Amino acid sequence: MNFIRKIGFFSAFIIPTLVVWGFYLGQSWNFLSVVFVFIFIPIIDWWMGKDPDNVTEDSVPIVSEEYYYRFVTFIWTYFQVGFLVWGAYVVARFPLTGLEYTGFILGFALVTGGVGITVAHELGHKKPAIERFYAQLLLMTVSYMHFYIEHNKGHHVHVGTPKDPATSRRGESFYAFWWRTVTGGFLNAWQLEVDRLRKKGLPAWSWKNTMIWYTLLPIGFCTVLTALLSIGHGPWRWEVPLFFFGQSILAFSLLEAVNYIEHYGITRRELAPGKYERVNTLHSWNANQLVSNFFLFQLQRHSDHHANAHRRYQVLRHLPESPQLPAGYPAMILMALVPPLWFSVMDKKLNDWQLARTATA
Repeated sequence: MNFIRKIGFFSAFIIPTLVVWGFYLGQSWNFLSVVFVFIFIPIIDWWMGKDPDNVTEDSVPIVSEEYYYRFVTFIWTYFQVGFLVWGAYVVARFPLTGLEYTGFILGFALVTGGVGITVAHELGHKKPAIERFYAQLLLMTVSYMHFYIEHNKGHHVHVGTPKDPATSRRGESFYAFWWRTVTGGFLNAWQLEVDRLRKKGLPAWSWKNTMIWYTLLPIGFCTVLTALLSIGHGPWRWEVPLFFFGQSILAFSLLEAVNYIEHYGITRRELAPGKYERVNTLHSWNANQLVSNFFLFQLQRHSDHHANAHRRYQVLRHLPESPQLPAGYPAMILMALVPPLWFSVMDKKLNDWQLARTATA
C-alpha cells in the first residue's frame, strides 16, 4: 500500500499530459483535461470512496523525512516552468480557434493553479531555503507571489476571523468572495511587509520591500519570455502576455475557489475583543476522497494542515471529528460556481457543524 501511495502522488502529471495531448489532437480535444478533472475525477472519487488510513504515529518521523516525497514536488517545480514556456510557444507559433484557445488556457490553469499552487503551498510552509525558493518560483508563474507572505503570516494567523480575507462567510457567494479575497489578500501582504520593514527601521518604498519584487518579477519573466518568442517572428508577440496573465488569473481564481470551499462559514470563537480561540481541527472543511487527494497532495486533509502547518503532505491525517465536505474538491468547485446549489447543500452542513460545536462547548 505504501508503494501505491508513493506512485499515486505522480498522478498529478496526468493533467498536463492531457493538456498536451488535447492540443495535438486539436479542436474540442483541448477540453480533455477539463473533462477529466471535473467529470472523471469526481466519478472515480465516488467509485473508489474515501481514504481513512493514516500513517502510524511512530512512522511519521520516518515518512516525513523520506526524500522521495520532496523529490516529487521538486520535479513538479522544474516541470511547471518548462510547461509554461511550452504553452507560451504554442500560442505564439500556432493559430488557435476560439474554441481551442478556451480549452487550452482552461486546461493550463488546472495545471499551474490546481496542481502548481498546491505544490507551492506545500513547499512554502517548509523551513529549507530551497523549498521556499521553489514555492516562490511556482507562484511567479501565476503572478500570485504575495500569497507566500499573506498565506503564512496572515491566513494561518487569522483564519476563521473577520481579519482573514481568505475565510469565506456564510451566505457569501464565490463571486463576491473572489473580489474580497483577491484584493484583501494583496493589501494584507503589502501591510505585513510594510510592518516588517518598519520594525527594521526601513521605509516601505525600499528595494528590500519583497512585495515590490513580487509584483515586478512576473512582469519581468513574461517580458523576457515574450521577447525571446518574438525573435525572428515579426512584431512583438502580444499573444504571450495575454496567455501568461490570462492563465495566471484563472490559476489563482482556482486557488481562491479552493479557499472558498475549505473555510466556508467556519468561525473561531471570540474569547475577548479581538482575541480568538486557538486554531484546531474543527476549523476547516475536509474531503477525504482517495483519488482527488493524490492529485492535490492531500491538501483536502485541511484541518490537520491548519493545526500542524509544518506537517508534510504525505503524513497529513484524516480526522473524523473535523467537518467533512460531501465530495472532493473538483465536485465542490463546480457546486461553488452555482450559489443556490452551494447554499442549499453547505448551509445545512454548516448548521450541523455549529450544533455539534455547541454541544461540545
